Amino acid sequence: MWVQPVIFSAPKVGYEPTWWEDGGGYSPGDTAVRFAVADGATEGYESRQWVSQLLGSFLDAGDPDTPRGLDESRLRTWLERMQDIWSRSIPPATDYIEHVKIQEGAFATFVGCQLDGLDGTSLPRWQAAAVGDAVLFHVRDGGLLRHLPPLRAADFGTNPNGLSSKSERLAGIVKQFRFDRGLLVPGDLLFAATDAMAKWMLTWVEKDEKTLWRALEGLAGQADFDHLVGEQRRAKAMKDDDVTLLRVRLLSGPAEVLVVPQ
Repeated sequence: MWVQPVIFSAPKVGYEPTWWEDGGGYSPGDTAVRFAVADGATEGYESRQWVSQLLGSFLDAGDPDTPRGLDESRLRTWLERMQDIWSRSIPPATDYIEHVKIQEGAFATFVGCQLDGLDGTSLPRWQAAAVGDAVLFHVRDGGLLRHLPPLRAADFGTNPNGLSSKSERLAGIVKQFRFDRGLLVPGDLLFAATDAMAKWMLTWVEKDEKTLWRALEGLAGQADFDHLVGEQRRAKAMKDDDVTLLRVRLLSGPAEVLVVPQ
């Protein structure tokens, strides 16, 4: 089985793309394929840098800190290492305000997924881990099979769980991870989305999901995504926040590469 991934993103209205505080990425590997999205908290200290560190490690098969499996024990070890690297990278505060921000730490919601068995040696499958309100969706034949975490549109709030850079919060964070897995067949779609996009998607799932999945499957490039997001923001149907959508198609033959300029 083959995969065709593409990432779409948009910053808040009036902001430059460089101020996008989300992150997303995809990494092919020799034995597994991974992808993930994360959303850095604006109020945290250098949350964009924290997002970059988390995604860089999670997606880099050559990084010795990369978790080799998506279970509580391995993710605890990984997050502990991420927090240690972060703490040693922070420069001394230059004033009181910066000191307070550093003490609060960085924060990000996260969902990461691994695909296995695509080479035919075993049944194709996915496994995922999530914390906070970044969401993974598994779609087949125009219908949602499952999503992680299993939120409803009404469940989204202003204080989601997430990955903190503060080591004293490690035990509590690990307990917040949610896990799921499923089998894959050609034609399946996997989506990973940060909160504003995920809430909008779940709202449409509750109203008319076949229209939703047709629209998202049909996105041919960044211009299509920008039009969709702008239209839904103007209609007040989507929160004006950084948005990220990562789409993965599962195909029976080699995929054409779809490149979306940032």
